[in-house]
Amino acid sequence: MTRATVNKIIPFSSVDGPGNRTAVFLQGCDFDCRYCHNPETIHACIHCGECVPWCRPGALTFEDGRVHYDIAKCVLCDECFRHCPHGASARTREMTAEQVMARVRRNIPFIRGITVSGGECTCWRDFLVELLTLAKAEPLGTLLDSNGSYDFSGDPELMAVTDGVMLDVKAWSREDHLRVTGCPNDCVLRSLEWLAGAGKLPEVRTVVVPELFDCTQTVRETSRLLAQYGCLDTRYKIIRYRPMGVRERYRSLVPPQDGYLQELADLAAGYGLRDVVIV
Repeated sequence: MTRATVNKIIPFSSVDGPGNRTAVFLQGCDFDCRYCHNPETIHACIHCGECVPWCRPGALTFEDGRVHYDIAKCVLCDECFRHCPHGASARTREMTAEQVMARVRRNIPFIRGITVSGGECTCWRDFLVELLTLAKAEPLGTLLDSNGSYDFSGDPELMAVTDGVMLDVKAWSREDHLRVTGCPNDCVLRSLEWLAGAGKLPEVRTVVVPELFDCTQTVRETSRLLAQYGCLDTRYKIIRYRPMGVRERYRSLVPPQDGYLQELADLAAGYGLRDVVIV
């Protein structure tokens, strides 16, 4: 079976899609967002071993040229990530889709579906097809949490087992998107349009960092497109940037004021969107 590097599995989540869901976070991302709140999921461990001496509970060991992780001993102190010279996390596990599904099955009486996130979950495309196919057989709802860098329109096999994609719109203009993520956003905007037209867009999110990009333009143009495709019930989350969990060199970014967030929410609602949420 196909394997993926799993960062964590949250048995019960009420913020990763509708209802109570199990959220699976995969390791690795093709964006490097300045405000990333899960920076430990961006890079893959290269097994240098530098983090091992900092792990006081002994959850990390170095054997045969590789870092090994014992989840039973881990206290989630994040010292391994703080002292990694490569900005990676050794606190991961290689798991097959069936192994992940075995964890999910424990929660089935209490959940309505699973959401696969990251990092960027589409970096593990074959694993996704396998995992979501297993979930559909239960049957469970299936959602992906994505930055939109994947061409969903060209993958009918994946979309057949995916109920929808919760999409991040980081910034609207190419220049702003490069500043925020280090990558262009041509594919993101194509994904936004295609998913909206295909009825596969239950949620869109924008993290608001006023000094970093044109947030008003991003919310306005995203809302305009959603309205154009009749996605008036797609949830649009207007997310306040918070410095918690962000890499130290980016913590000087200033969170937006309440009044500005409300202006953005009102702007989105002005296009007819019925489910605009400030979080």
